[in-house]
Amino acid sequence: MASLRVSEGFKSFVLDQLAAVDDLAPKAMFGGVGLYCEGLFFGIIAGDVLHLKADDTNRPDYERAGATPFRPYADRAGTMQYYAVPIAVLESEPELIAWVRKAVAAAERAASAASGRKRRARGRKPPRSRTSH
Repeated sequence: MASLRVSEGFKSFVLDQLAAVDDLAPKAMFGGVGLYCEGLFFGIIAGDVLHLKADDTNRPDYERAGATPFRPYADRAGTMQYYAVPIAVLESEPELIAWVRKAVAAAERAASAASGRKRRARGRKPPRSRTSH
């Protein structure tokens, strides 16, 4: 697993930059820090890098900036839908807050889609079992 450890200085810097985000809740997570807003998981601080939730709506912002997706396991190809925040954005509180708002919106869309899938799955009849005679 990639080192998710976060230095106290970097964590403090990020949380200071995000002080204007209402209902921000940082939670310890495998040596890193998960970021929640109104109960929605929208960001990860891992290895002294801030990663924010991305989807088709805001991913182009990260791609234009040359940002990379979060890879929790250095020895595996898999990535997550969280992208590294460019340094210039991280250092500009107003710009960072705008990116965070987009990440929270992406987390809301993902939660809504997951909720819809669960409702549809609960509404289905269980498959009939086939018995051989």
